[in-house]
Order: sequence, then structure tokens, then C-alpha cells
Amino acid sequence: MKAVNDAHELEYGEKPEIVSKAPGRFHLIGEHSWFFKDKTLSMAINIPVYVAISKRTDQSFKFYFHQINERKKSSITTLKYKKEDRWANAVKAILYGFTSGGFDLTGLNITVYSEILPSAGFGITTAVKVAAAYGVKNLLNLNCSDVELLQVIERGNRRFLHTENHIADNFSTMFAKKDNLLVTDHTKNTWDYVPFPFTDRKIFLVDTKVPRIDIWDREIVHEPQHALLLGDLRERKSTVYGGWRYIDDVTDINECLSVVSEEIRRKLLSIIYEHNDFMDAYEGLTKGDFFKFARAVNHSHETMQEMYNISCPEIDWILKRVKELEPNLDFIRNPVTCGRITGKGFGRCLYAVMRPGDVENFMAKISEFEKIFGFHADVYEVTPSDGVSILKD
Repeated sequence: MKAVNDAHELEYGEKPEIVSKAPGRFHLIGEHSWFFKDKTLSMAINIPVYVAISKRTDQSFKFYFHQINERKKSSITTLKYKKEDRWANAVKAILYGFTSGGFDLTGLNITVYSEILPSAGFGITTAVKVAAAYGVKNLLNLNCSDVELLQVIERGNRRFLHTENHIADNFSTMFAKKDNLLVTDHTKNTWDYVPFPFTDRKIFLVDTKVPRIDIWDREIVHEPQHALLLGDLRERKSTVYGGWRYIDDVTDINECLSVVSEEIRRKLLSIIYEHNDFMDAYEGLTKGDFFKFARAVNHSHETMQEMYNISCPEIDWILKRVKELEPNLDFIRNPVTCGRITGKGFGRCLYAVMRPGDVENFMAKISEFEKIFGFHADVYEVTPSDGVSILKD
């Protein structure tokens, strides 16, 4: 808190009037099936972003990112997207979200303080947005409910940044609860909590530094007729979480998907498998069954790798080494470790869950990875954390 206050005061000559804090996050399973109104399992993590704000006497907006010593500026009347403003566009999107919704703003001095840069992933850009939104709302005493704040973020994403508005990102950053994972139900537009009971395991988030590349256009999957096809394969089932599952009759599934190309068929099958993996992971969490949870996570990565086609050799190499931390013939049925690619895919990030005794060997494998592939990976031990908050001195 002192470092954030000092950074703001050094830049603007005054202490911030308010400081908000929002967590980074990653998705464990289901971040690629939101379009099909499925569920996403997410974890807010102890990698925080701070946004410090003070009011100005004019209509100007000044933005400062402490860690990269970079400054941007705008005003209420000239608020627009500029490619060269990079990280500051996230903050400007929130200000636009307020003004376009009829909220009155004044000029503001804004400092972003984050040890992890947005380019790493880990939900840092979303954390900047949510922390900025929460700080502005509270500093200016805006009559803005949580639902309206979500609408502010959505307007900023869709209208200002012209990007998709992923509610799982927003929910997990705003509403997360310590020691819990958060489930976003895209059918109901709601969230729920599920405790993370495996206190005998450590969780590591890895930025492999492998550059992301585009291998295929995901928009070809996100077409209404494909959602309708998968909808035909659903069945109501009151005894399962969320009230529905995909049918398990292979003949019916193949017949339904026979009208699409082989590439699309594999992608749509991946969505079905991902749903099943989410359900298994959720059951493992609620019953404290690590083996079931880990099998679901590992299988989800195999689906992302082999069928949805978003992984890369570097990430696959690390996750294979995670499995080898406990080499035994029973690993597939009773895995003691697990891991999966996370994020947009085609590079960058993965997570791994393991026993404390595996950590030294895991870090040795990361060093080996760096020698083989030439990328210097960043490894963070993370824990499930609380959502956005206002900090007190």
C-alpha cells in the first residue's frame, strides 16, 4: 500500500484519494465453451493489480503505469481508443463505460501498479479494468450497483475496445472468494462458489514466454448453427450440477455432427468433452476427490491439445514432465499431479497442481525446458484469493 501511495504521489504531487485492488485469475476448465452457454471454472489468484486515483480540478484524465514508467493522457471530451495507448486503453474503456451509461465523471489522476504486465495474461488486463471501475465508482460515490458495474465493463469492452465481453473474466475478478473457485454458468448468466479442498497440494501458474500465434479462426466454430447442433444434444437432468448434460449416445452424437466438416466436428466434440471434464472436476472438488479432479484436468488438456488444437509442443512438454513427477502405472486412474494449458492458447500459459514434495523436481524440469526450448519461463505459486476491494490505510 505504501509503495502504491508513494508512486502516485511522486507522479502527481499528491496522495491518492482511493486505492483499489483486483486479483489476477486463470481459468481451469471451460474458457473456450462460453459461446455454447456452458460453464467455466476459474480461480482468482494472489497476483494483484492496484489502481490509485485522485480527482483533478479540470476535465483531464492522466494515466501512469509505475512498473513500465509510462504515461498517457486523455479527457472527458476526447476519450477514444488509440492503438499506441496499449494498457491505458483498458482504463479508458472503463471511463467510457461510465460516461456512455449516463454517469458524470470529473478529471482524474490514475496510477496502475502491477508487478506482472498485462502481456503475460493471467487476467491482468481484466484486473486493471475491474480495479479502475471499482475505484472510480467509490471515489465519486456513483450510484452504481454491481449489475450496473458489469454493464459499465461490458460497454467498455464491446463499444470502446471492440472485443468480446467474457463474463467469466469479470465475475471471477469481481466476486471471487478466498479458498474458493468460481463457476460461471453462461446459460443463466450467474456465478457460484466451490471450495478448493486440496490443501495438501500446491498450485503453480507458468508463463512459458512462448509467443502466441493464431493457428485457426475460432469464429468458424462460433456460428449460430453450431450452437444449435450442440443444443440438440443436450438433455435436462435435475440430478447434475446446472440441470443438464450432453447425451452420451455415441451414435446419436455422430449422426447429429455428420452435417459439418471434420474440422468443425472435432471442435464441437471438444466442447462436449470439455463439458464432461468440467462436471467431473466439479464433482471431484465437492467430494474432495483429487483423483477425479486431476483426471478431468489432464483429460481437458488432452482435448485442448489433440482435438481443439490450441496447445503447442513447449507447453505439452512441460505438462508431460508434470505427469512424470510420479511415474507409476496407475497414474491415469489415480494421478497425484495434474495440469493444463490456460488462456487463449497457442502458447504462453499453463497451470500445474502437485504435492509439496514434487516442487523441487518440477523446478528442475522448468530449468531443463529453458535449455531445450530457449524460453525463460516465469513460475508463480498461487492460491485462490478474494475479488476486488478498496484498500484502507
